[in-house]
Amino acid sequence: MTTIRLTAAQAMVRWLSVQMNEEGERFIEGCWAIFGHGNVAGLGEALHGIADAFPTWRGQNEQTMAHAAIAYAKAKGRRRAQAVTSSIGPGATNMVTAAALAHVNRLPVLLIPGDVFASRRPDPVLQQIEDFDDGTVGANDCFRPVVRYFDRITRPQQLLSALPRALRVMTDPADCGPVCLAFCQDVQAEACDWPEAFFAPRVWRIRRPEPDAVELAEVVQLIRGANKPVLICGGGVFYSGAERALAEFATRHNIPVVETQAGKSALPQSHPLNFGAAGVDGSAAANACVTGADLVIGIGTRFQDFTTGSRTLFAAEAPLVSVNVQSYDAAKHGAVALVSDARVALERLSTALGDHRLGTVDAKSRADWLATVDAHCAAPAIGNALPTDAQVIGAVQRASTPASIAMCAAGTMPGALKLLWQPAQGGYHMEYGYSCMGYEIAGAMGIKLARPEREVICFVGDGSYMMANSELATAVMRRVPFTVVLTDNRGFGCINRLQQGTGGEEFNNLYKDCNIERQPRIDYVAHAASMGAHAVKARDIPDLEAEILAARSRDLPTVIVIETDPTHGPGEAGGGHWWDVAVPETGQSDKLRAAYADYIENARRQALVN
Repeated sequence: MTTIRLTAAQAMVRWLSVQMNEEGERFIEGCWAIFGHGNVAGLGEALHGIADAFPTWRGQNEQTMAHAAIAYAKAKGRRRAQAVTSSIGPGATNMVTAAALAHVNRLPVLLIPGDVFASRRPDPVLQQIEDFDDGTVGANDCFRPVVRYFDRITRPQQLLSALPRALRVMTDPADCGPVCLAFCQDVQAEACDWPEAFFAPRVWRIRRPEPDAVELAEVVQLIRGANKPVLICGGGVFYSGAERALAEFATRHNIPVVETQAGKSALPQSHPLNFGAAGVDGSAAANACVTGADLVIGIGTRFQDFTTGSRTLFAAEAPLVSVNVQSYDAAKHGAVALVSDARVALERLSTALGDHRLGTVDAKSRADWLATVDAHCAAPAIGNALPTDAQVIGAVQRASTPASIAMCAAGTMPGALKLLWQPAQGGYHMEYGYSCMGYEIAGAMGIKLARPEREVICFVGDGSYMMANSELATAVMRRVPFTVVLTDNRGFGCINRLQQGTGGEEFNNLYKDCNIERQPRIDYVAHAASMGAHAVKARDIPDLEAEILAARSRDLPTVIVIETDPTHGPGEAGGGHWWDVAVPETGQSDKLRAAYADYIENARRQALVN
């Protein structure tokens, strides 16, 4: 057997550099890195030595680097991914939030935090967390509940099994998610004789599981027996590449389609059977479809509480079907499970149904809803009033093209965009599984890196911008152009409305309601410009539209700041549904008592199934 002598870190990056997808591209495109004493000597040297074959990129924060990598993987439909490495201690634990985000969204990312010395000779090292009762526990054990596969590399030879296991998870459609390989810093630098065959290029094929014949027959029978079925499109439609299959299935059998956050834009809004968003942040047309349905068919969705209206949206007597590649998700809420790749399942179902076609759908409700959206998003009359978020969305919509991708993650805008944005196919990217504030700027960069031919428009509120904005500097350094629409409502406007809607008083969300002597007046234009972005403040809605158009000519990020009214929510456009947010059982105000009575009334409608 021919061998080659390499350090463990050199072996890791060499192996990663030759793992390919079916399109002939590296599955792990490269590695984001912030170096520290836990990874600079080992992985840092190894990455430098292979820079031509496996690139390294420097970010500003470990969490946001990982957010960029996760957004990249999502925009690539899980067919490519990126690695992220950090030092030990705070650099590693900074990535735990990002790992949770990837886990919830079923997205692949390879996290390689440095770890303490396997030999334990110099313990305790700088930044080491010590467990007084267990010498094997360290800070990186925080990753265990938020990744799909965890391993701690304490000997070089462990990479021979750990690396293939990591790629198996990241390329498995059912198990897909984040992987953490905690890499002891002394082991990174330790040399070993490796089989040369270990570094032969390998192609990782993403399988397409076929549906079980009995499950398929049961679902076909349910569809044949239904008069008013509805399809709920989830993110699994994208990951399966099932967009065309969904459109063909819905059209052939005349079944309306409603959307989750992750599934929005798999079917373009212009499609006559797309009734828009479903659930808590759903359209009137979509929710009418779902509440009136006698069969609900989820395609690649986790049935999150926003989709199910906290288990009050679906009619109790309507059977629920869940088509999902992961049996855990397929069995939720007592659903009839069809465990399968989404594209294959839709094709098999359509073949089995033949020419079976449902009656007419309520096209008028869809048309009425879209007319409501247009009115709600129309430019305001000229005046001094601050625009609403819906008017901001309308301005960006009018300035957008079929190549535009709207993206967001947290605050008011996710619900508003799901309700109001009218995308072309693939024109929507929302991180709403974890709804992580701070994802937006880094996520926009990751999307643009994955889809350079598309225009990326990032919607972010001032609260989320303040949490994580530093990857703007990275995007400037790398000349990654995207447009940020920063809506300044002077605090956390979304949660301020929720606080009042659940019987509370305005407190600690908007700056005006905080226990402070002086409200901050943050100059977001100056702040973004200080990192090298092109930054400007829009005077009004027409000015915002003009600035969106101007941004397309630049080769670096553009930040457009616009002040908005924090009092208006997306639900004022119609639609929407109850969301289970616990209300205090006792309290002093009449408002709180009324909110609790309303809460109890709604909670009685919840389906009691697992």
